[in-house]
Amino acid sequence: MKKLGKIYLGAVLMFLYVPIFVLIVFSFNETKSRSVFSGFTLDWYRKLIHNDIIISSLINTIIIAVIASIVSTILGTLAAIGINNMRRVPKAMVMNITNMPIINPEIVTGVSLMLLFVFFAARMNLEFGFQTLVIAHITFDVPYVILNIMPKFRQMDPHLYEAAQDLGCGPAKAFFKVVLPEIMPGVVSGFLMAFTYSLDDFVISYFTSGSTSQTLPITIYSMTRRKVSPEINALSAIIFAVVVIILLIKNFVENKQAKKA
Repeated sequence: MKKLGKIYLGAVLMFLYVPIFVLIVFSFNETKSRSVFSGFTLDWYRKLIHNDIIISSLINTIIIAVIASIVSTILGTLAAIGINNMRRVPKAMVMNITNMPIINPEIVTGVSLMLLFVFFAARMNLEFGFQTLVIAHITFDVPYVILNIMPKFRQMDPHLYEAAQDLGCGPAKAFFKVVLPEIMPGVVSGFLMAFTYSLDDFVISYFTSGSTSQTLPITIYSMTRRKVSPEINALSAIIFAVVVIILLIKNFVENKQAKKA
């Protein structure tokens, strides 16, 4: 059974990672062929750096992700504080409503936001582009922040806030000195999840973007509809390498903290 389990695990890992490794290998291919490796070259990486469309889309994606994740973290934290102070029945109802955007198919959310923006565009001169993308990303990021923070409130002693006030702290000082440090791991996790989902989103961004502002997934999709360029392979290889490096650094820091503890 152990051998069968190892074979199954190896097959799953191959299914997941072999296409990525093939993509990375052919990002160094001399020609545009996706089946024959004719020679090693770094030309596609050089062309990628000088591709203004991809670079501008990448910068635009990072800016939108940073703004959306910061705003959604603030809103989600405030919402989690309010939900935590509710009674049991209203809290359960609000949490179910909050979780609906997570369960809801992205295409439904994207079309709904598109129709909402069309409604306001006709009355407030709202143009599809950077503003609509940021609002859309904040909309689907906030529930993930709340989902990460609420368990930290359940783990926290509910009397800590009152004890801090009894010892002389004002409401604001008690929150920043006692409550916020307790829920900070959830806040950080919510921020990172919001940033990741915002960086990776395609469906909702596709329905809420305009001709003046597009994210990197939409740009890549528009390029693949015509013909897949090896520049896309090079970009995917860089993104994969960055993710692997971040994971290695994260694991190194966690292991170091565990050894100190």
